[in-house]
Amino acid sequence: MKVVVIGGGISGLATSALLAKAGCEVDLFEARERVGGRAYTIKDGKFTFETGPSWYLMPDAFDQFYRLMGTTAAEQLDLVQLEPAYKTFYEAEPGKAPSEPILIHDLLGKNMEVFESVEPGAGEALGRYVASAQDVYDLSMKYFLYTNFDSVKPFLKPELLKRAGMFLSHLFKSLDGFAGQHVRDERLRKILDFPAVFLGASPYNTPSMYHLMTHVDMNVGVFYPQGGFYKIIESIAKLAKDAGVRIHTSSPVSKIIVKDGAAAGVLVGDEVVAAEVVVGTADLEFVETKLLEPKHQTYKPAYWNRKQPGPSALLVMLGVKGKLPELEHHTLLYSNNWKKNFDKVFKKADGKSQIANPASLYICKPSATDKSVAPSGHENLFVLVPAAPDVALGGEGDPALEAAADRIVDQIADWAGIPDLKSRIVTRHIMGPADFAKNLNAWSGTALGMAHTLGQSAFFRPRNKSKKVKGLYYAGHNTLPGIGLPMCLIGAELVYKHLAGDKSTTPTETLKPLAVRAGKPKKAR
Repeated sequence: MKVVVIGGGISGLATSALLAKAGCEVDLFEARERVGGRAYTIKDGKFTFETGPSWYLMPDAFDQFYRLMGTTAAEQLDLVQLEPAYKTFYEAEPGKAPSEPILIHDLLGKNMEVFESVEPGAGEALGRYVASAQDVYDLSMKYFLYTNFDSVKPFLKPELLKRAGMFLSHLFKSLDGFAGQHVRDERLRKILDFPAVFLGASPYNTPSMYHLMTHVDMNVGVFYPQGGFYKIIESIAKLAKDAGVRIHTSSPVSKIIVKDGAAAGVLVGDEVVAAEVVVGTADLEFVETKLLEPKHQTYKPAYWNRKQPGPSALLVMLGVKGKLPELEHHTLLYSNNWKKNFDKVFKKADGKSQIANPASLYICKPSATDKSVAPSGHENLFVLVPAAPDVALGGEGDPALEAAADRIVDQIADWAGIPDLKSRIVTRHIMGPADFAKNLNAWSGTALGMAHTLGQSAFFRPRNKSKKVKGLYYAGHNTLPGIGLPMCLIGAELVYKHLAGDKSTTPTETLKPLAVRAGKPKKAR
């Protein structure tokens, strides 16, 4: 089976690797000068700044992908479990001293003690919350993540039917509402709300079924691959090449060729590259509205106008002289008015998007764990400030965005108690929504993808198979199963399942050879 994959992010690399491993002839075309997509890097002297994912969560999804490729995560990556997992700072109430930071640890028992110290009874409540999260996670892995929703039959099993009430309650209750049933203290509630950020959504409109992420966080742990997250990209790219994938960089696809209602290849420059299957793993809105003629589009421009993109971001990358013991590998700053902060991210005030002030934000200090990312005696900081998915907010070099970055540095200095932070910065880079749109063809400049609201989750999410063009499939953050590196790895496997005719809801046990007959993908006999 001759396959073309569009896009060299983790979805494209993983999809091409799996299909090649299953016997397909695969060409991958990436528009930029190297692969990685959102998982990219900026080199500045001895600093290596990562511009995308920085949390290694759901290790079982990585284990599954590597197992199908005949290896293991342990063989491919040098993983370190973080302790503490992360640290949280809180905005001071007017006229009051700021509350003490809270550390979240690598063991649930420790975190129950932390919650109990903040609010009597909250430790036991956290235990119940995480037990519920694990239950939903296990069921989701068994029935909802590794499925293309091709058949209703798997969802009629007694195990699921008797839990239907529980699932429905979690679908129609918000994450914030469910967290509020367990803890009253606003600081603890924000910790339980935080997974919504991973999902590109607000905790006020994210279904509470996504509290499953707290199980991932507190039961499984938070990890870091030594050398940075680009090591994951390099690892998967090598596996793809070893399986026979031909990777073409600086090779933007300008059109998907359709003949007699079926994908027939792509146009790259002046060259037509023939294929029996095309997989679009670049931004789905771009693939559908820019690479296909209107008559072949499943998701037309009007569809995207009705949907909610996840947040974009102001990214601030700082090289800092001296050590920063005030910050952990992962540090979070929470503003008091949590809801107003999210409104700034998802709504325009007076018709204009704004960076929240003060902002709730995330800081990664990989140099706490990895000495290769900064020169000796320096720290490497990656700051992510959620922002509205609006290219009008600008990108690198935009005066207003640079001014916002200045303000963010001052906020970190004030809240974390680093008064000389600004004077110690030796290099700085920023990115904004306009950069995501320019460099990644990102829909509305989103940094993450389609938000995981109720109407954009599971079977309501854009399907990963074209309704108009045979042999055209999709993988990536805007389609099944959703946002994040683990989800993109699962999405790659879902494309394989389509081609293999596999309608199961569980992870694939063994890759089977794929063949094509009369233009229609079938399992090999």
